[in-house]
Amino acid sequence: MTTRTFRITVRGVFDGLTPEQLAELRSRAAEHDVLHASFTPEGHLSYDLDARAVFTFRFQDTGEAEEDILEAADRAERSARAWLDDRGYGHKNLRSQSEDLSQAPLGKRRRRAARSATG
Repeated sequence: MTTRTFRITVRGVFDGLTPEQLAELRSRAAEHDVLHASFTPEGHLSYDLDARAVFTFRFQDTGEAEEDILEAADRAERSARAWLDDRGYGHKNLRSQSEDLSQAPLGKRRRRAARSATG
């Protein structure tokens, strides 16, 4: 059986942050810039508080069956919630979106490369 790679995006809105929490998040904004966002097993957080109070966690997980994506999404949401709760950051509207990369359509370059490799 092959290993499937899942990408899970967990989005939400910061809610009821104190001035101290806002200052802390702003001081660490460079490491959470969306331009440096990546999908990682531990999850990568990005936000831009000057634009809006929204945040995005990007997780990468694996599984062997198509239905494993549901457990991966649940783990990602729990992990995002725990990160926020551990720091006392209020949040709302937490939701996730998942993608099984084995089911993603191939781009033009990857289709060409796949044809070249097989024949």
